[in-house]
Amino acid sequence: MRDDEKYANTEEQLLYLQKLLDEEDTTALKALFNELDILAIARTLESFPAKTRDMLWTYIPEDIIGEVLAEVDEDIRADYIEDLSASDVEQIVKGLDAQEIAEVLDVTDEVIKTSVYASLDEDIRAHVEILHAYEDDVVGRYMDPETVNVKQGVSLEAVQRYIRIHHLLDDESQQIMITDKEKRLLGTLTLIDLIKQPQDAVVDDYMDDFFTLNDQMKVSDAAAFLRSKELHFVPVCDSDGLLVGQLNAADVLEITQDDADLTLKHMSGVSDEEEVFTPILRSAKSRGIWLGINLLTAFLAAFVIGQFEAVLDQIVALAILMPVVASMGGIAGSQTLTVVIRGLALGQLAGNNKQWLYNKELWVGMSNGLVWALVVGLIAFMWFGDPLITLVITLAIFINMSLANLSGVLIPLLLKRLQIDPALSGAVILTTVTDVVGFLSFLGLATVIIL
Repeated sequence: MRDDEKYANTEEQLLYLQKLLDEEDTTALKALFNELDILAIARTLESFPAKTRDMLWTYIPEDIIGEVLAEVDEDIRADYIEDLSASDVEQIVKGLDAQEIAEVLDVTDEVIKTSVYASLDEDIRAHVEILHAYEDDVVGRYMDPETVNVKQGVSLEAVQRYIRIHHLLDDESQQIMITDKEKRLLGTLTLIDLIKQPQDAVVDDYMDDFFTLNDQMKVSDAAAFLRSKELHFVPVCDSDGLLVGQLNAADVLEITQDDADLTLKHMSGVSDEEEVFTPILRSAKSRGIWLGINLLTAFLAAFVIGQFEAVLDQIVALAILMPVVASMGGIAGSQTLTVVIRGLALGQLAGNNKQWLYNKELWVGMSNGLVWALVVGLIAFMWFGDPLITLVITLAIFINMSLANLSGVLIPLLLKRLQIDPALSGAVILTTVTDVVGFLSFLGLATVIIL
């Protein structure tokens, strides 16, 4: 067994690759990259900073560089192509399919793009132009514009003969589309039915019902639909019902993965383009905006605290316990926010079940709030021995955790109604609400009960 076969495409393989780099074992590095598939090479490149990545490029076989470029993150692709000439890019995209070419050309300037267009086969060029006509965040940009479709009324035997003559099927083809003369989608035919059913039958006899996606549908909405239906192949139509492309298993996986990736980044205030090894200045700039927004909300919470300066001056214990109130509310709200955003992404929240969710999360918040309020109250009493302070923090914890859970539902649903991505700003708003409510309830109760 060779050394590279001992390691899965995981942390162990990464350590093995680092070892080869440290030892400058060029023979083993070339052998490793010859063994890895396209996806594994792309993920490997994404696991190193730019300087090391530039070195690794030299070990990638030239005939697959185009496929690797189409698979890596956009920032990495742009860095690699930045210094290439039009003829270099033309050579790289030679033999790629329309989707891969479109990915590569996304990061080139118009001069190179025009030159590459001119070098492409007419059919491929038409498909690439179709993809580039769509915005980046819609289904049409992810679809395969090349479909296998036949007209209604054709026999299965004729379809097989047509496919063999024109070499239409590839590894990703899963179904054949049946259309009318205007290319309006009527149904789909599985490859199994094409082979096993009587060959003198017409395609209409074994035509299946189908789900479709609109080419202008937002990727986030499409991802929720695909997950809810567990679909691995979907025809794509325009607003007139005309077939314009298809989503194969790989396309469906890319949509759902990209959507999940963006949701995770948005929840932390990270830009869409940032990755683990994004350069320092670029990362700092992309994160700075949300840090600034968070600073404004922090000053709002500080302003609320400032209104109770008198009670804080007299009772030092309140200043010590105050972060506990905000922290417990923040955690409770974040738990609910995560569950609700996931439910929205999966398309699980609509209509009457929202009211059920409100009630459920309020009761969860009140239940946990009561339990942990008593725990914190007991600790506070043992610490300070003051029954009034104990009463204040017990009530404040209960109020803040109950309202935090409710806010974790209301905020993302309200943002969704306003057509704002809940993952992008929900966490910042929730933090502000839990801080303000926590400080207001704690210090307000202290003012009323103790002073």
